[in-house]
Amino acid sequence: MYKTFFKLRRNPFEITPDPSFLFPTRRHNEALAALYYGVRRHKGFVVMTGEVGTGKTLLLRCLLQLLHGSNVAYAYLFNSRLSSLEFLQYVTGDFGLPAAGKNKSELLLQLGGFLVTRHQQRLTTVLVADEAHHLSAEVLEEIRLLTNLETPHDKLLQILLVGQPELDEKLDSTELRQLKQRIALRSQLLPLDLEETRGYIARRLQLAGADSHANALFPNETIAEVYRHSRGIPRLINTICENALISAYARQLHGVPAEIINEVATDFRLNVSSTRADEANVRNGKELWEAVKTLLELHNQLLGVAPSQQQASMKDFFEVRKPERIV
Repeated sequence: MYKTFFKLRRNPFEITPDPSFLFPTRRHNEALAALYYGVRRHKGFVVMTGEVGTGKTLLLRCLLQLLHGSNVAYAYLFNSRLSSLEFLQYVTGDFGLPAAGKNKSELLLQLGGFLVTRHQQRLTTVLVADEAHHLSAEVLEEIRLLTNLETPHDKLLQILLVGQPELDEKLDSTELRQLKQRIALRSQLLPLDLEETRGYIARRLQLAGADSHANALFPNETIAEVYRHSRGIPRLINTICENALISAYARQLHGVPAEIINEVATDFRLNVSSTRADEANVRNGKELWEAVKTLLELHNQLLGVAPSQQQASMKDFFEVRKPERIV
């Protein structure tokens, strides 16, 4: 809709994970290198975590694009809310093997034979588990047991676990300590900083066809507002910038002023969560200090402290310890 007006060949801020739009920050380069190296060197377990919208699925698609046409076959698990049997059925089916009506033993025998055959042919087999933070402990244990299929030198199945930071918490649990010890490579994606956000926006605009007028579309003060509201999360950057371009087009503006970014952020309620969190912290703090006050009063009563002395001691206590935000 706005491409002709802004002299663009394509939409620069689509939220679909298109590998051609990868912005290679140091963290993203390291994570992609770890994934690629883990698969190519048959390292077994590789884990990548990152907050919502930081580009995990985009990196996976970049990896699969790099591996396309080589000797690599992969099963891609994108719905991780499965039982152990459903998981084995899905993986077996995604590798192109018959899975319908088979029990767990039959599935494991079939999958094991498939992996051995591919290894003998010097072929690589990969299981990619996206949204892995949703996997149950039982399914994660099934995944660990699959890595027991190995030779003295190589793992027959390469496993990539990709998910939100909750995945790290699961892997740190006592019941999954055996799996954690088998992780060969681990990486984490973080939000972009302000400078990276500026580069991210500029690269997307350039790839979409904006050349000399890219800086005019999103001036520095506008990018600063984008960063403030998105907190450097690429998916939110895309959402804000896409809607900002639509608003600027509707007003026939050839650049996006900072006030449009604020309007978009308000429309998408991007400041609601933080505001509510602050209010909750204040409320919880007040409740906590009221509880402390009650306990001190009870303590003084039990010690037989006179009421006048109680008030003095309470005043001294709160003057020293009371947080500035609690009134």
